Amino acid sequence: MTKPLAVLKSVGPKLVPFFKTVAIFFVLFGREGSNSLFFCIVKCLPVISLILFVLLHGMNLSEYYRYSRRILIGLIFSCFGDIFLVWKETSMNFEIGLLMFAIAQVEYARAFGWKPLNLYAGGTFLLIGSLVFYQLQTAIDGIMVYLLALYITLICTMAWRAVARVQFFDDLWTWTKLCSCAGAICFMLSDLTIAVDKYLFSVPFGHSIIMLTYYAAQLGISLSVVDSPIEELLKVD
Repeated sequence: MTKPLAVLKSVGPKLVPFFKTVAIFFVLFGREGSNSLFFCIVKCLPVISLILFVLLHGMNLSEYYRYSRRILIGLIFSCFGDIFLVWKETSMNFEIGLLMFAIAQVEYARAFGWKPLNLYAGGTFLLIGSLVFYQLQTAIDGIMVYLLALYITLICTMAWRAVARVQFFDDLWTWTKLCSCAGAICFMLSDLTIAVDKYLFSVPFGHSIIMLTYYAAQLGISLSVVDSPIEELLKVD
């Protein structure tokens, strides 16, 4: 346990900007959002802090940083998605924001990889996604039916791959994989709350739940880059 604790202590200072910006967001906009430029900036700052966190752990074009590059791209597109969703009432902005997050889910899934396959986890997320779509499809129409189906497929695939990669007994670096696993589940909870609040019924404290689980999701996924170069090196060996 000494090594993981030492790694966590070294990671802590790099996360200070993230926690500070999250605190600022909830102090200023913890109860409800806004469609102002100031709200947009404050909302994006935590994700920008995580982008810097990933970069501080090293970045180049070698295979050893393939995982980190994909997580970085996912964070960047998430930031774009955040911007579009600030003005989601404007024509097509919600749809464009959804596409930005869809790209982010693709990059996260690519980072998590396809081994081990874990079909049991895949079947579980297939069932969850199907049930969610069944409940939501009666409240939407037009292009949103297809966009929602696509997005649910992508986020469930991302969560499946995050869960499947965790090897509790054989994995020497389980804590970072557990972070990505928890982050993926938080992402699903955040997006589920958005969908229910938008299409089915008003969720009490919906804004707070959405943003808290969203920032927790991005934090967990970002933390998974800490040991990723070592994991890529072990794969090569």
